[in-house]
Amino acid sequence: MSPYNLLPRFKAQYDANNQEFSISGVVRPQAIDELGTSLALLRDAIGRVRGVLYVNVRRLTQMNNAAFYAFSRIIIDACRARPDLKFVVITSSVVGWTSRKFGRLSKIEPNITVEQYDSQFYPGQGFLEEGGFVPILRTQTKMTWRHERAILPRHGMRPGIVMADICCGIGDFAVLVQKEFQPSRIVALDHSISSLNYARQVMQEFDIRGIEYTYGDASEMLLDEAQFDLVTCRHSLQIFNRPELILKELYRICKPGGRVYITNEKNSHCLGEPRAESIRWTYNEVAKLFGHFEMDVELGPKSRRYLLETGFEDIRVETFMVTNLDGDPQDFADVIVAWADVYAGEMATRRGDGPEFVARFRQGFQDHIFAALHPKGYAGWPIWVASGRRPQ
Repeated sequence: MSPYNLLPRFKAQYDANNQEFSISGVVRPQAIDELGTSLALLRDAIGRVRGVLYVNVRRLTQMNNAAFYAFSRIIIDACRARPDLKFVVITSSVVGWTSRKFGRLSKIEPNITVEQYDSQFYPGQGFLEEGGFVPILRTQTKMTWRHERAILPRHGMRPGIVMADICCGIGDFAVLVQKEFQPSRIVALDHSISSLNYARQVMQEFDIRGIEYTYGDASEMLLDEAQFDLVTCRHSLQIFNRPELILKELYRICKPGGRVYITNEKNSHCLGEPRAESIRWTYNEVAKLFGHFEMDVELGPKSRRYLLETGFEDIRVETFMVTNLDGDPQDFADVIVAWADVYAGEMATRRGDGPEFVARFRQGFQDHIFAALHPKGYAGWPIWVASGRRPQ
Protein backbone atom coordinates (compact mmCIF):
# COMPACT_ATOMS: atom_id res chain seq x y z
CA MET A 1 0.00 0.00 0.00
CA SER A 2 1.29 3.44 -0.82
CA PRO A 3 0.12 6.15 1.61
CA TYR A 4 -0.62 9.51 0.07
CA ASN A 5 -0.76 12.16 2.70
CA LEU A 6 -1.92 14.79 0.29
CA LEU A 7 -3.60 17.15 2.71
CA PRO A 8 -3.48 17.31 6.47
CA ARG A 9 -7.08 16.20 6.79
CA PHE A 10 -7.51 13.33 4.36
CA LYS A 11 -5.71 10.34 3.00
CA ALA A 12 -6.00 8.29 -0.20
CA GLN A 13 -4.56 4.78 -0.43
CA TYR A 14 -4.52 1.81 -2.77
CA ASP A 15 -4.38 -1.71 -1.33
CA ALA A 16 -3.35 -4.31 -3.94
CA ASN A 17 -4.30 -7.15 -1.61
CA ASN A 18 -7.98 -6.23 -1.62
CA GLN A 19 -7.95 -4.33 -4.94
CA GLU A 20 -9.29 -1.43 -2.91
CA PHE A 21 -8.88 2.33 -3.35
CA SER A 22 -9.87 4.17 -0.18
CA ILE A 23 -10.38 7.78 0.82
CA SER A 24 -10.75 8.83 4.44
CA GLY A 25 -11.08 12.05 6.41
CA VAL A 26 -12.24 15.48 5.20
CA VAL A 27 -11.90 16.18 1.46
CA ARG A 28 -12.80 19.79 0.76
CA PRO A 29 -10.36 21.16 -1.85
CA GLN A 30 -10.55 24.79 -2.88
CA ALA A 31 -9.03 23.94 -6.24
CA ILE A 32 -9.06 20.61 -8.06
CA ASP A 33 -5.27 20.71 -8.33
CA GLU A 34 -5.12 19.87 -4.64
CA LEU A 35 -6.41 16.39 -5.53
CA GLY A 36 -3.89 15.78 -8.31
CA THR A 37 -1.91 13.04 -6.56
CA SER A 38 -4.91 11.15 -5.25
CA LEU A 39 -6.69 11.30 -8.61
CA ALA A 40 -3.53 9.94 -10.22
CA LEU A 41 -3.50 7.17 -7.62
CA LEU A 42 -7.08 6.22 -8.54
CA ARG A 43 -6.21 6.16 -12.25
CA ASP A 44 -3.17 4.03 -11.50
CA ALA A 45 -5.30 1.61 -9.45
CA ILE A 46 -7.78 1.30 -12.31
CA GLY A 47 -4.93 0.47 -14.65
CA ARG A 48 -3.65 -2.28 -12.33
CA VAL A 49 -6.78 -4.24 -11.48
CA ARG A 50 -8.88 -6.83 -13.22
CA GLY A 51 -12.38 -7.92 -12.26
CA VAL A 52 -13.54 -5.70 -9.41
CA LEU A 53 -12.09 -2.48 -7.95
CA TYR A 54 -13.45 -1.61 -4.52
CA VAL A 55 -13.73 2.10 -3.72
CA ASN A 56 -13.93 2.40 0.05
CA VAL A 57 -15.37 5.66 1.40
CA ARG A 58 -16.66 4.36 4.73
CA ARG A 59 -14.14 6.45 6.68
CA LEU A 60 -14.92 9.57 4.68
CA THR A 61 -16.44 12.19 6.97
CA GLN A 62 -16.82 15.15 4.57
CA MET A 63 -16.47 15.69 0.81
CA ASN A 64 -17.42 18.78 -1.19
CA ASN A 65 -18.99 18.64 -4.63
CA ALA A 66 -15.75 19.51 -6.45
CA ALA A 67 -14.04 16.45 -5.00
CA PHE A 68 -17.06 14.18 -5.50
CA TYR A 69 -17.37 15.04 -9.18
CA ALA A 70 -13.61 14.71 -9.76
CA PHE A 71 -13.46 11.15 -8.37
CA SER A 72 -16.80 10.20 -9.94
CA ARG A 73 -15.71 11.40 -13.39
CA ILE A 74 -12.70 9.07 -13.36
CA ILE A 75 -14.81 6.09 -12.29
CA ILE A 76 -17.50 6.71 -14.88
CA ASP A 77 -14.94 7.22 -17.65
CA ALA A 78 -13.26 3.96 -16.64
CA CYS A 79 -16.60 2.12 -16.88
CA ARG A 80 -16.99 3.29 -20.45
CA ALA A 81 -13.39 2.61 -21.46
CA ARG A 82 -13.20 -0.79 -19.72
CA PRO A 83 -16.57 -2.57 -19.68
CA ASP A 84 -14.79 -5.65 -18.23
CA LEU A 85 -14.14 -3.78 -14.99
CA LYS A 86 -16.70 -3.50 -12.19
CA PHE A 87 -16.68 -1.02 -9.31
CA VAL A 88 -18.04 -1.65 -5.84
CA VAL A 89 -18.32 1.54 -3.78
CA ILE A 90 -18.36 0.81 -0.04
CA THR A 91 -20.19 3.42 2.00
CA SER A 92 -20.98 3.57 5.69
CA SER A 93 -24.20 3.20 7.61
CA VAL A 94 -22.67 5.58 10.15
CA VAL A 95 -22.07 8.33 7.58
CA GLY A 96 -25.38 7.97 5.80
CA TRP A 97 -24.83 10.74 3.25
CA THR A 98 -22.13 8.70 1.53
CA SER A 99 -24.71 6.08 0.55
CA ARG A 100 -27.01 8.74 -0.94
CA LYS A 101 -24.26 10.67 -2.69
CA PHE A 102 -22.36 7.73 -4.17
CA GLY A 103 -25.62 5.88 -4.81
CA ARG A 104 -26.13 8.18 -7.77
CA LEU A 105 -23.26 6.52 -9.59
CA SER A 106 -24.99 3.16 -9.85
CA LYS A 107 -27.90 4.88 -11.61
CA ILE A 108 -25.52 6.30 -14.22
CA GLU A 109 -23.43 3.19 -14.88
CA PRO A 110 -24.58 -0.46 -14.43
CA ASN A 111 -21.00 -1.57 -13.70
CA ILE A 112 -21.03 0.46 -10.48
CA THR A 113 -22.53 -1.10 -7.36
CA VAL A 114 -22.92 0.74 -4.07
CA GLU A 115 -22.87 -1.32 -0.88
CA GLN A 116 -23.34 -0.04 2.63
CA TYR A 117 -20.80 -1.45 5.04
CA ASP A 118 -22.19 -3.56 7.83
CA SER A 119 -21.48 -6.90 9.42
CA GLN A 120 -22.68 -8.75 6.33
CA PHE A 121 -20.45 -6.99 3.83
CA TYR A 122 -17.66 -9.54 3.70
CA PRO A 123 -19.06 -12.62 1.97
CA GLY A 124 -17.06 -15.03 4.11
CA GLN A 125 -17.99 -13.45 7.41
CA GLY A 126 -20.79 -15.80 8.23
CA PHE A 127 -19.20 -19.10 7.38
CA LEU A 128 -15.70 -19.14 8.81
CA GLU A 129 -15.33 -21.05 12.00
CA GLU A 130 -13.55 -18.02 13.42
CA GLY A 131 -16.66 -15.93 12.78
CA GLY A 132 -15.97 -12.42 11.53
CA PHE A 133 -12.26 -13.06 11.16
CA VAL A 134 -12.08 -12.70 7.37
CA PRO A 135 -11.49 -8.93 7.35
CA ILE A 136 -8.87 -9.35 10.06
CA LEU A 137 -7.05 -12.13 8.23
CA ARG A 138 -6.98 -9.97 5.12
CA THR A 139 -5.71 -6.99 7.10
CA GLN A 140 -2.98 -9.13 8.65
CA THR A 141 -1.83 -10.32 5.24
CA LYS A 142 -1.94 -6.76 3.91
CA MET A 143 0.36 -5.66 6.75
CA THR A 144 2.80 -8.55 6.41
CA TRP A 145 2.86 -8.50 2.61
CA ARG A 146 4.69 -5.18 2.39
CA HIS A 147 7.59 -6.97 4.12
CA GLU A 148 7.27 -10.40 2.55
CA ARG A 149 7.22 -9.19 -1.04
CA ALA A 150 10.83 -8.04 -0.51
CA ILE A 151 11.84 -11.09 1.54
CA LEU A 152 10.43 -13.89 -0.64
CA PRO A 153 13.02 -13.71 -3.47
CA ARG A 154 15.73 -14.42 -0.90
CA HIS A 155 13.92 -17.67 -0.08
CA GLY A 156 13.42 -19.10 -3.54
CA MET A 157 10.54 -17.10 -5.00
CA ARG A 158 10.94 -16.20 -8.68
CA PRO A 159 8.72 -15.96 -11.78
CA GLY A 160 7.77 -19.17 -13.52
CA ILE A 161 8.23 -21.59 -10.62
CA VAL A 162 5.76 -24.24 -9.52
CA MET A 163 4.72 -23.59 -5.93
CA ALA A 164 2.33 -24.77 -3.24
CA ASP A 165 0.81 -22.68 -0.46
CA ILE A 166 -0.16 -25.11 2.30
CA CYS A 167 -2.70 -23.99 4.91
CA CYS A 168 -3.64 -21.22 2.50
CA GLY A 169 -6.64 -20.07 4.56
CA ILE A 170 -8.73 -17.53 2.67
CA GLY A 171 -6.20 -17.50 -0.18
CA ASP A 172 -5.12 -13.87 -0.12
CA PHE A 173 -1.39 -14.69 0.03
CA ALA A 174 -1.66 -16.88 -3.09
CA VAL A 175 -3.44 -14.06 -4.91
CA LEU A 176 -0.73 -11.56 -4.01
CA VAL A 177 2.02 -13.96 -5.07
CA GLN A 178 0.29 -14.62 -8.38
CA LYS A 179 0.04 -10.90 -9.08
CA GLU A 180 3.57 -10.01 -7.99
CA PHE A 181 5.71 -12.98 -9.04
CA GLN A 182 3.60 -14.86 -11.60
CA PRO A 183 4.55 -18.49 -10.85
CA SER A 184 3.59 -20.88 -13.65
CA ARG A 185 1.37 -22.81 -11.21
CA ILE A 186 0.16 -22.39 -7.62
CA VAL A 187 -1.57 -25.15 -5.67
CA ALA A 188 -3.20 -23.70 -2.55
CA LEU A 189 -4.43 -26.22 0.04
CA ASP A 190 -6.46 -25.87 3.21
CA HIS A 191 -8.65 -28.05 5.42
CA SER A 192 -11.46 -25.47 5.62
CA ILE A 193 -14.00 -25.80 2.81
CA SER A 194 -15.55 -22.46 3.75
CA SER A 195 -12.18 -20.70 3.50
CA LEU A 196 -11.55 -22.31 0.11
CA ASN A 197 -14.97 -21.20 -1.13
CA TYR A 198 -14.14 -17.67 -0.08
CA ALA A 199 -10.73 -17.89 -1.80
CA ARG A 200 -12.31 -19.10 -5.06
CA GLN A 201 -14.82 -16.29 -4.93
CA VAL A 202 -12.07 -13.67 -4.53
CA MET A 203 -10.09 -15.25 -7.37
CA GLN A 204 -13.13 -15.04 -9.62
CA GLU A 205 -13.96 -11.47 -8.62
CA PHE A 206 -10.41 -10.29 -9.26
CA ASP A 207 -10.09 -12.34 -12.47
CA ILE A 208 -7.02 -14.13 -11.12
CA ARG A 209 -5.88 -17.26 -12.97
CA GLY A 210 -3.32 -19.95 -12.28
CA ILE A 211 -4.27 -20.83 -8.69
CA GLU A 212 -5.61 -24.33 -7.97
CA TYR A 213 -7.42 -24.31 -4.63
CA THR A 214 -7.73 -27.76 -3.14
CA TYR A 215 -9.06 -29.34 0.03
CA GLY A 216 -6.75 -31.41 2.19
CA ASP A 217 -5.10 -32.20 5.49
CA ALA A 218 -1.67 -30.57 5.68
CA SER A 219 -0.29 -33.44 7.75
CA GLU A 220 -1.34 -36.05 5.18
CA MET A 221 -1.69 -34.50 1.74
CA LEU A 222 -2.81 -36.25 -1.42
CA LEU A 223 -0.25 -34.30 -3.45
CA ASP A 224 2.48 -36.22 -5.28
CA GLU A 225 5.97 -35.99 -3.85
CA ALA A 226 8.80 -33.85 -5.22
CA GLN A 227 6.74 -31.63 -7.52
CA PHE A 228 7.12 -28.05 -6.19
CA ASP A 229 10.04 -25.61 -6.48
CA LEU A 230 8.79 -23.66 -3.47
CA VAL A 231 6.38 -24.67 -0.69
CA THR A 232 5.04 -21.97 1.64
CA CYS A 233 3.26 -22.44 4.96
CA ARG A 234 2.57 -19.23 6.84
CA HIS A 235 1.48 -18.77 10.46
CA SER A 236 0.26 -22.35 10.62
CA LEU A 237 2.87 -24.59 12.21
CA GLN A 238 2.37 -22.64 15.42
CA ILE A 239 -1.28 -23.65 15.72
CA PHE A 240 -0.79 -27.41 15.18
CA ASN A 241 0.11 -29.55 18.15
CA ARG A 242 2.58 -31.56 16.06
CA PRO A 243 4.27 -29.18 13.61
CA GLU A 244 6.91 -31.77 12.75
CA LEU A 245 4.25 -33.82 10.90
CA ILE A 246 3.40 -30.84 8.70
CA LEU A 247 7.08 -30.18 8.00
CA LYS A 248 7.61 -33.78 6.86
CA GLU A 249 4.82 -33.35 4.35
CA LEU A 250 6.21 -30.01 3.14
CA TYR A 251 9.57 -31.74 2.68
CA ARG A 252 7.97 -34.62 0.79
CA ILE A 253 6.17 -32.52 -1.82
CA CYS A 254 9.16 -30.18 -2.33
CA LYS A 255 11.50 -30.97 -5.24
CA PRO A 256 15.12 -31.88 -4.39
CA GLY A 257 16.90 -28.52 -4.50
CA GLY A 258 13.63 -26.65 -3.87
CA ARG A 259 12.83 -24.67 -0.73
CA VAL A 260 10.21 -24.66 2.01
CA TYR A 261 9.30 -21.22 3.40
CA ILE A 262 7.57 -20.83 6.77
CA THR A 263 6.54 -17.88 8.94
CA ASN A 264 5.72 -17.97 12.63
CA GLU A 265 5.44 -15.64 15.60
CA LYS A 266 6.76 -15.17 19.09
CA ASN A 267 3.81 -13.50 20.72
CA SER A 268 5.59 -12.63 23.95
CA HIS A 269 7.74 -10.25 21.86
CA CYS A 270 4.80 -8.08 20.81
CA LEU A 271 5.51 -4.63 22.17
CA GLY A 272 4.27 -1.09 22.47
CA GLU A 273 4.97 2.32 23.94
CA PRO A 274 3.49 3.92 25.99
CA ARG A 275 2.12 1.42 28.56
CA ALA A 276 4.82 -1.11 27.74
CA GLU A 277 4.57 -3.13 30.96
CA SER A 278 0.85 -3.85 30.61
CA ILE A 279 1.32 -4.85 26.98
CA ARG A 280 4.25 -7.14 27.79
CA TRP A 281 2.29 -8.89 30.56
CA THR A 282 -0.69 -9.59 28.32
CA TYR A 283 1.34 -11.08 25.46
CA ASN A 284 3.25 -13.30 27.86
CA GLU A 285 -0.16 -14.54 28.94
CA VAL A 286 -1.18 -15.05 25.30
CA ALA A 287 1.71 -17.49 24.91
CA LYS A 288 0.57 -19.40 28.02
CA LEU A 289 -3.04 -19.40 26.81
CA PHE A 290 -2.12 -20.96 23.47
CA GLY A 291 0.10 -23.43 25.26
CA HIS A 292 -2.93 -24.56 27.27
CA PHE A 293 -4.57 -25.54 23.96
CA GLU A 294 -1.38 -27.26 22.69
CA MET A 295 -0.45 -24.48 20.29
CA ASP A 296 2.94 -22.75 20.30
CA VAL A 297 2.78 -19.09 19.33
CA GLU A 298 6.40 -18.80 20.50
CA LEU A 299 7.56 -21.05 17.64
CA GLY A 300 9.20 -18.31 15.51
CA PRO A 301 12.81 -18.59 16.78
CA LYS A 302 12.48 -22.39 16.87
CA SER A 303 11.96 -22.50 13.09
CA ARG A 304 15.63 -23.18 12.30
CA ARG A 305 15.75 -26.18 14.62
CA TYR A 306 12.53 -27.64 13.20
CA LEU A 307 13.80 -27.28 9.63
CA LEU A 308 17.16 -28.89 10.45
CA GLU A 309 15.54 -31.79 12.29
CA THR A 310 13.28 -32.42 9.27
CA GLY A 311 16.31 -32.78 7.00
CA PHE A 312 16.54 -29.39 5.27
CA GLU A 313 19.86 -27.68 4.58
CA ASP A 314 20.96 -24.12 3.76
CA ILE A 315 18.59 -22.73 6.41
CA ARG A 316 17.88 -19.01 6.08
CA VAL A 317 16.23 -17.10 8.94
CA GLU A 318 15.24 -13.46 9.23
CA THR A 319 12.71 -11.40 11.14
CA PHE A 320 10.57 -8.37 10.49
CA MET A 321 8.38 -6.21 12.69
CA VAL A 322 4.86 -5.24 11.62
CA THR A 323 4.18 -1.86 13.22
CA ASN A 324 1.59 0.88 13.49
CA LEU A 325 3.85 2.91 11.18
CA ASP A 326 3.17 0.49 8.29
CA GLY A 327 0.37 2.34 6.53
CA ASP A 328 -2.78 3.12 8.47
CA PRO A 329 -2.38 2.75 12.30
CA GLN A 330 -6.09 1.91 12.45
CA ASP A 331 -5.38 -1.32 10.55
CA PHE A 332 -2.97 -2.35 13.28
CA ALA A 333 -5.54 -1.42 15.93
CA ASP A 334 -8.26 -3.41 14.14
CA VAL A 335 -6.11 -6.53 14.25
CA ILE A 336 -5.52 -6.14 17.99
CA VAL A 337 -9.25 -5.64 18.60
CA ALA A 338 -9.92 -8.97 16.91
CA TRP A 339 -7.19 -10.69 18.91
CA ALA A 340 -8.64 -9.31 22.15
CA ASP A 341 -12.12 -10.51 21.25
CA VAL A 342 -10.93 -14.07 20.66
CA TYR A 343 -8.13 -14.45 23.20
CA ALA A 344 -9.77 -12.59 26.11
CA GLY A 345 -13.18 -13.87 25.00
CA GLU A 346 -13.86 -17.41 23.88
CA MET A 347 -10.39 -18.82 24.59
CA ALA A 348 -10.13 -17.39 28.11
CA THR A 349 -13.66 -18.59 28.86
CA ARG A 350 -12.88 -22.10 27.67
CA ARG A 351 -9.78 -22.19 29.87
CA GLY A 352 -11.91 -21.13 32.83
CA ASP A 353 -10.24 -17.78 33.53
CA GLY A 354 -11.89 -15.60 36.17
CA PRO A 355 -13.21 -12.08 35.62
CA GLU A 356 -10.29 -10.38 37.39
CA PHE A 357 -7.72 -12.10 35.16
CA VAL A 358 -9.75 -11.44 31.99
CA ALA A 359 -10.05 -7.73 32.85
CA ARG A 360 -6.27 -7.38 33.23
CA PHE A 361 -5.69 -9.57 30.17
CA ARG A 362 -7.98 -7.41 28.06
CA GLN A 363 -6.41 -4.19 29.39
CA GLY A 364 -3.09 -5.12 27.79
CA PHE A 365 -4.75 -5.35 24.37
CA GLN A 366 -6.46 -2.01 24.95
CA ASP A 367 -3.08 -0.51 25.83
CA HIS A 368 -1.59 -1.97 22.66
CA ILE A 369 -4.36 -0.28 20.67
CA PHE A 370 -3.71 2.95 22.57
CA ALA A 371 0.00 2.75 21.66
CA ALA A 372 -0.84 2.08 17.99
CA LEU A 373 -3.14 5.09 17.70
CA HIS A 374 -1.19 7.49 19.93
CA PRO A 375 0.43 10.28 17.84
CA LYS A 376 3.78 9.53 19.47
CA GLY A 377 3.18 5.83 20.07
CA TYR A 378 4.82 2.72 18.67
CA ALA A 379 3.32 -0.76 18.49
CA GLY A 380 4.93 -3.87 17.05
CA TRP A 381 4.17 -7.46 16.12
CA PRO A 382 7.29 -9.55 15.28
CA ILE A 383 7.35 -12.28 12.63
CA TRP A 384 10.04 -14.92 12.05
CA VAL A 385 10.69 -16.04 8.45
CA ALA A 386 12.68 -19.19 7.73
CA SER A 387 13.33 -21.42 4.75
CA GLY A 388 15.30 -24.56 4.08
CA ARG A 389 16.45 -26.39 0.95
CA ARG A 390 15.63 -30.04 0.34
CA PRO A 391 18.93 -31.81 -0.43
CA GLN A 392 19.53 -32.92 -4.02
